[in-house]
Amino acid sequence: MNFRMAKSSIGLIFSSLWVVLGLFLAFQWFVCRKYVPEGHSLLLRYKGPLLLPANEPEPGRLSRGNEVGVHEQMRGPGRHFFNPIYWERRVVPDIVIGPGEIGVVTSKIGEPLPPGEFLVDGDLQGENRARHQGILRKVFGPGRYRANPYAYEFKIVETEITNFSSQEKISGWVEIPTGFVGVVTMQAGNQALGISPGTQDKVLQPGLYPINPREQQIDVIKVGYTEASIQVEKKLDGQGNSLYDEQGEPLAIADTGINFPSNDGFDIQLDFSAIWGVMPENAPEIVRLFGNIEAVRQKVIEPQSESICRNNGSKMGAVELLVGESREAFQTAVSDEFKNVLDDKHISLLYGLVRHIYIPQNVRAPIQKGYVSEELRLTRDEETKTARIEANLREAERKVELEAERIRVETERLKASVMAEGEKKAREIEAETKQLVAAIDRETADLDAQKTVVLGRADAEAEQMSKEAEADKFRLAVEAFGSPTAYNKWQFAEELPEALDLQLFYAGEGTLWTDLKGVQPTLPLKK
Repeated sequence: MNFRMAKSSIGLIFSSLWVVLGLFLAFQWFVCRKYVPEGHSLLLRYKGPLLLPANEPEPGRLSRGNEVGVHEQMRGPGRHFFNPIYWERRVVPDIVIGPGEIGVVTSKIGEPLPPGEFLVDGDLQGENRARHQGILRKVFGPGRYRANPYAYEFKIVETEITNFSSQEKISGWVEIPTGFVGVVTMQAGNQALGISPGTQDKVLQPGLYPINPREQQIDVIKVGYTEASIQVEKKLDGQGNSLYDEQGEPLAIADTGINFPSNDGFDIQLDFSAIWGVMPENAPEIVRLFGNIEAVRQKVIEPQSESICRNNGSKMGAVELLVGESREAFQTAVSDEFKNVLDDKHISLLYGLVRHIYIPQNVRAPIQKGYVSEELRLTRDEETKTARIEANLREAERKVELEAERIRVETERLKASVMAEGEKKAREIEAETKQLVAAIDRETADLDAQKTVVLGRADAEAEQMSKEAEADKFRLAVEAFGSPTAYNKWQFAEELPEALDLQLFYAGEGTLWTDLKGVQPTLPLKK
């Protein structure tokens, strides 16, 4: 009985535990669960324990751990479980900075800045996060940022243009195109980098830059050369075509272009063009002195062009401005003085050109006629000089031809002389050669005669010796046989043929002829 009661008690306890666990899990899932979607964060505020005293955060920062208040750390997307009794939970969207935008952040937490300062060094989080209240010096480019709205305030800035009179200063998302540089004006100094407020000497090259409007402002200045002209307005007919006087000069409208009186009282007008520009290293000084390029044109280029042309032109007479050498001197003086003025203002001048000078017709016409007559005279003089030079040239050509013919004849004579001398030498060599050949032939004939005599004597002596040897042979043979008769018989026997058939017969003395008749039939007859 007791065993059954104990077993029932244990089962009841386990059942109660499962019920409690189920209720706890249900409470967590249905009450404490907070879902944070993508692109959002969970902002938490700890309300503190219900009965126990709460821990307060240090002044100037958000709460951490079990400290009461808004928590510094924010949770990212996903499921998070926080008891709503102790925690206030709020889903807040992340800060999104799009292309062509920057984020300027103001820190609401941290220690106060010293008086006169408003920029703060540091970041949003990590060891390098901002330690003071104020505007962060660092700006944030395009992207997504999880920033606690109780700690940081984001201001989305595109391109801000601030106008000071005719000067534009740009901040935010700044684009510096090709052919331009950015001149930086610091709103506040940066002690860490040793930078003081004001216009900086170092310029920004072409590109894209995120610029904090509270720290810097940029003047975008065009660099390189540009053209500025002051021109006289010409009179036009009904069809809009320029009108010309009898000498072919365009008619000018009075008091246009650069006009001034010459030193002899005539009204002079002229066109002037300047090829000028600002180099990148001089752009900061231009901003300090004038503000922008258009101000340089209006305050320096155009006024100085007119002033320098008038000052130098008023020192000369109308005729001097028309004549070539004195007009060139006027051009050189204007260009040199204009260049010196611009150099003092850090402006580069490539060319300063007086393009056309309009002289009154009543002054220009007689001068031009005189110059035309003088030019005609000079032309006739030059033609005379040309004709004289041409005659001298023809004479020189004839002399050249004569000298060439003389040289040709002399060359032929020398050639014939050399050929005759050569022919003579050839004949002499040929005669000497024939003489030498004849002498050699004579010596050869002498040698041939001597050879014939020697060979004849040798043949005769050989024949003689051969005959003497043969005679001596017979002599010795006769001596060997004892008598000439014996030798003859041996000789006779030697001459007999080997196949001789001898038949002997006897004949008595004085009976040979008669005995031959009986032997005759037995002798072989010649057929």
